[in-house]
Amino acid sequence: MIKIGFIGAGTVGTALAIGLNNRGYRVVAVSSRRQASADKLAQAIEGCRAVENNQAVADAADLVFITTPDGVIPQVASGVKWHEGQSVVHCSGADSTETLEPARKLGAKAGAFHPLQSFASVEQAIENIPGSTFAVEAEDPLLTTLKDMAIALNGDFIELQAKDKVLYHAAAVIACNYLVTLVKLATDLWQTFDIPTDQATKALLPLLRGTISNIENVGIPQCLTGPLARGDTGTIEKHLKALEKTASAVLPAYRELARQTIPVALAKGKINEQQAQELQDILREPAQIAG
Repeated sequence: MIKIGFIGAGTVGTALAIGLNNRGYRVVAVSSRRQASADKLAQAIEGCRAVENNQAVADAADLVFITTPDGVIPQVASGVKWHEGQSVVHCSGADSTETLEPARKLGAKAGAFHPLQSFASVEQAIENIPGSTFAVEAEDPLLTTLKDMAIALNGDFIELQAKDKVLYHAAAVIACNYLVTLVKLATDLWQTFDIPTDQATKALLPLLRGTISNIENVGIPQCLTGPLARGDTGTIEKHLKALEKTASAVLPAYRELARQTIPVALAKGKINEQQAQELQDILREPAQIAG
């Protein structure tokens, strides 16, 4: 059976190591910048050793996951003496396998294995990985190995080329990280009528869950609801006036998000081109209107 090692025992490395071990893969060695992190992970996996340096992981494993912060990956890849036939895989979303060129030059196979998931803690990461999609980049036979791992983790996979990685990761940031920002903008508005953040978040969560459910079950664009979806220019104008008066800092984001939503509303078929143009006119910046 293939022997797997991990360089980096943070959230992603720990979750992947435990997940693969629980599904029958043999995880034999781990190193980390903090020895305590490596010790903790090794104690959770029978037969896994916490070693003091990255070279020891490479010497013990057939396939090594580099699960360090993205900026450290090139340093790790160039600091280890890899050997012919070995596989080296990083878990960066934005970086391609080109980051592992030092390993490839020494005869190792290079791959990328990125879980498309949000990991706020180790416990949550272990819970969230099953069912996730993994972005994989490699050449066979390593590519097949990584696909098999994704399936073993009860997930799915998409195969990417090096040129795809940055936009793939930008899309993930928009869908995940900026959703947090949108919720913060919304809860901040609730504070203008004296509803605290925790109460506002609790009130908005069912709406968020319903929206996610609609996206999953109805699909885009049919899941779009609200004033833009029905061409309600009067309500949009009220929003703009209220934001300008009370929360002007939010106004540019509201305008841009609304403009990006108009094509979705058109695709849904509930508004026509004339209504779309009326909405575009309403949403123009004041300087654009003056010009």
